[in-house]
Amino acid sequence: MRLDVVTIFPEYLEPLNVSLVGKARVRGQLNVHVHDLRAWTYDRHNTVDDTPYGGGPGMVMKTDPWGDALDSVLADGYETGSHTPVLVVPTPSGRPFTQELAVELSERPWLIFTPARYEGIDRRVIDEYATRMPVYEVSIGDYVLAGGEAAVLVVTEAVARLLPGVLGNAESHRDDSFAPGAMANLLEGPVYTKPPEWRGRGIPDVLLSGHHGKIARWRRDQALMRTTLHRPDLIERCDPKAFDKKDREMLSILGWAPDPEGEPHSRFWRRPEGVEE
Repeated sequence: MRLDVVTIFPEYLEPLNVSLVGKARVRGQLNVHVHDLRAWTYDRHNTVDDTPYGGGPGMVMKTDPWGDALDSVLADGYETGSHTPVLVVPTPSGRPFTQELAVELSERPWLIFTPARYEGIDRRVIDEYATRMPVYEVSIGDYVLAGGEAAVLVVTEAVARLLPGVLGNAESHRDDSFAPGAMANLLEGPVYTKPPEWRGRGIPDVLLSGHHGKIARWRRDQALMRTTLHRPDLIERCDPKAFDKKDREMLSILGWAPDPEGEPHSRFWRRPEGVEE
């Protein structure tokens, strides 16, 4: 996979040289190019922004530097054999970035990121390049950052670990929280390793039992408990057919019940505390 990032802060992308992504780059699984947007400015102040039409606070990133930069990136990519680019635009107003979207992007051979600063990029830039390639406007959360570089790091790591050969164990990502393809996307439960006791805290006995069936059940129950605590919306969205008899027993203990007015396999809803079935 080829990955291009155009930014006014190339140094912000230094983490792409370390850890999983850095190793993928060394092995040639990820071909990363970071470009300084100011290289495509032509005034002595290297200006990349201007005041917004219509008034208002803040500044807007100019069309010409972005247009020239993206044209150059595309030309270089095509000349070196890259193909089928997509534009990834980090923005608070984009679609939520999910594991499903990470999988979709991991299947693309070439990603071009446009992390903006200030109030964003003149919209005409995005509209122009949408006529040349697919555009993904993505948000990594319901909050606003000073710029999109942090989002680039998040998306890149989520995508890179899905590329063939990047993870040491090819099965590692199949049990991830939010792994697509499952009817029930639950959060992963707690994990433990040696030593068996640390500061007076031990390991759950079931994990030392060697009984694979009981261990699998314990992990499933822990996933249901953690999801109930942190992301109950995931259980509400789950396909009820994903829950077996033991799941339903645990869900009942945790305060969940099928919709009383729904079909036999209706989705689950959370009973208010203190209310009995």
